[in-house]
Amino acid sequence: MARRRAQKAGRNSPTLANSTPATPSLGRWLVFSYEPTTLFSLKMSRATSSVGRTLLIPTPYAAKMAFVDAAFKVGWPGEITALVAALASVDVRIGVPEQAVITHTIIKIRQEPKDRKSGPAYIPAVAYREFVYLRGSLRWAFDLAEAPDWLAASLIEIAPGINYIGKRGSFIQFMGYGRDFELGPAFTQPLNGGEVKPTSGMQIAVLDDFGPEANFDALNSFSSVSIRRDRHRVFRETLVPLGLINVGPGFSEFSR
Repeated sequence: MARRRAQKAGRNSPTLANSTPATPSLGRWLVFSYEPTTLFSLKMSRATSSVGRTLLIPTPYAAKMAFVDAAFKVGWPGEITALVAALASVDVRIGVPEQAVITHTIIKIRQEPKDRKSGPAYIPAVAYREFVYLRGSLRWAFDLAEAPDWLAASLIEIAPGINYIGKRGSFIQFMGYGRDFELGPAFTQPLNGGEVKPTSGMQIAVLDDFGPEANFDALNSFSSVSIRRDRHRVFRETLVPLGLINVGPGFSEFSR
């Protein structure tokens, strides 16, 4: 597999020809841009299987896992364990699109019955689901201030291989990348104990991220290692610059 084929990324990571993407003079933030091509959905951590409420935007955890997943798909020659450790040390901010509309829908599903001893394996049921239409680009900004030198070039190589974020079927198209010294008001901000006050055009959301001890074995769905809160995965109150502007039968509209 990819992590067995190469030397550790810290010693021998891929770089772009004639480029120095980690140079501070290019800008602290490495920003990737993606265009949503289908409806987006990412269930809140507290949502149940019957009531699947969604977040408006991807979380830093989802963005980082998208890069880990795509590293395998594109045949990235570095060490996956090193990539996960590097991503755990990097702050990620999400740049929101101009508009988001959530659809509130009741759909038919089939689920396992409570009594599995007799009868059919699955029975018909209904469930609440939310899907988000996003108008405009999603941007993911990686803070390179504390990142290892090889990470920027590796992320640039992996980024075009990402084609969905959140639930499978929430497809996105890679549009490009750039470097910025500072981020504008369209990006999320950590609440930081109330240092930044939300305005009428903002809302507070709990977004997850890699924890300080995140490692590939804990994050791997096929591993027997249990993922632990505050160690491998953390939840932070975050200011999202999207405000509610309209509500109607079956939808809620947000704008920045």
